[in-house]
Amino acid sequence: MSTAVVAASDRYQYALYLGDDCLILSHRLAELAAHAPEFEEDVALSNLALDLLGQARTLLAYAGLVEAAGRDEDDLAYGRDDREFRNLLLVEQPNWDFAHTIVRQLFFASYQLPLYQLLADSQDPTLAGVAAKGAKEASYHRDHARLWTLRLGDGTEESHSRMETAVGALWPFTGELFQADPITQRLVAAGIAADPAALELVWRDQIDQTFAEATLERPVELGVRQGGRSGLHSEHLGHILSEMQHLHRSHPLATW
Repeated sequence: MSTAVVAASDRYQYALYLGDDCLILSHRLAELAAHAPEFEEDVALSNLALDLLGQARTLLAYAGLVEAAGRDEDDLAYGRDDREFRNLLLVEQPNWDFAHTIVRQLFFASYQLPLYQLLADSQDPTLAGVAAKGAKEASYHRDHARLWTLRLGDGTEESHSRMETAVGALWPFTGELFQADPITQRLVAAGIAADPAALELVWRDQIDQTFAEATLERPVELGVRQGGRSGLHSEHLGHILSEMQHLHRSHPLATW
């Protein structure tokens, strides 16, 4: 067991990293309720969104507890501006079409599953508990996205073309998944966080295998889009937050 001293601020930021990823992707998936290509997929995407929302609630509640500033999960979800969010850029990318939704989900779930598998052994009991439960959900999320990737990638000429377009558009955001900032590095040394570099080989093997079966090609590496962990986001996050936070900000003192 590590004896490294860990600052509460590091735990707080790391909980935001994980919680914001889940919260924003949950909202993106929820946008597709009643808009999926078939009824069963409406139900499936809604269930994925609920899984992620449940993870986000636990993680943001924990962040508020560690911060010890009197903020709860609602305050962190609805009271922060876009520059205060710490989610990956990948999860805030829009649902341009169903292919983009599936590719985004494949990339993220294939990252989140090994992430949670490592975090299940974290020295932080709360993170370990979230990861142990979340790994089961992430496994289903990855399998769901993988099956759709195979179906669309190796489907019609139109579906294949749309998947290729989605892969090309979203690939530049995947490099950020495996970058460790100083906060994460300190927590890795303390046995609390998962080392992003340790996830990359597993992720690439899974993606390469899926792409081979789906007759898709990995794009040429032309650079990494990054900045989400430090609060530098695309314009898309502002639109998400304006919708997600509108009611709470309009009636900040309202109670159920």
